[in-house]
Amino acid sequence: MILEGLNLSKSYGDFKVLQDVSIHCKPGEVCGLVGANGAGKTTLFKILLGLITPDSGTVHIEKTGNKTIGGIIEKPALYEYLNAYDNLKVFCRIQGIRPDQAFMEECLERVGLPLDRKDAVKNFSLGMKQRLGIAIALLNDPKCLILDEPFSGLDPMGTERLRDLILGLAREHGLAIIISSHILDELSRTCQRLYVISKGKIVKEGMSNELIAKHTEHFKLCGEGLDSSVTLKNYSVQFIGNCVRVKIDYSGIPELLKGLSSENIKIHSCIPELDMVKLFDFAPQ
Repeated sequence: MILEGLNLSKSYGDFKVLQDVSIHCKPGEVCGLVGANGAGKTTLFKILLGLITPDSGTVHIEKTGNKTIGGIIEKPALYEYLNAYDNLKVFCRIQGIRPDQAFMEECLERVGLPLDRKDAVKNFSLGMKQRLGIAIALLNDPKCLILDEPFSGLDPMGTERLRDLILGLAREHGLAIIISSHILDELSRTCQRLYVISKGKIVKEGMSNELIAKHTEHFKLCGEGLDSSVTLKNYSVQFIGNCVRVKIDYSGIPELLKGLSSENIKIHSCIPELDMVKLFDFAPQ
């Protein structure tokens, strides 16, 4: 295990921000931390990064080089008036690296940034700023990476590119990566394991596909001719334009799709809708 936090608690006055939280991440694994605003995600990440001290509990990070962990909290801290190369130079010097042009180009290529952009970072898209922030976080080759709300504010293309970057870093470089978000759909596409935090407590954890299947009671199907389907008459449904919302669990989806196919109904998408109330329920699973 490269990164592990055990029984972490943190309070400010009488307010308990974290209560006995445990989390871990293996090499090559992307773990997700999902929770509403104020659930304790950022505080947990600051503890893991060593920015604040927990009241109790321990953090273990396997030491693999000059830098054990890198991360971005809330948003990349960049010098907006400098270009990407000069930003890298500044942070290299802070971290004791003497960069040459080839090294900086390698850093930018690693996160998919263009090498020909010499204008100020203030002109970059939010997605490009996130990528540059990740390049800086990866200086000195840490084996752990923490990203706080990396998808926030990104357009669909920026989100997809960032998702591919995160998965590539885990798969090709063996990084242990933990990302937080209140956007569960993005975490489900990116993470192998999910932790659900609510009011400072981890209330659920497990493999992403298993948690999603366990807490999904409806699916949204979009396609042609759904309103004339005989198969759908056997289900509780709600029609929405060319789509239909069906009350069904994961195990019943293959049979439903088979029935629709036999009616020559083409399905363009089949999207699970999680029961968020059930997901954030404290009841033991």
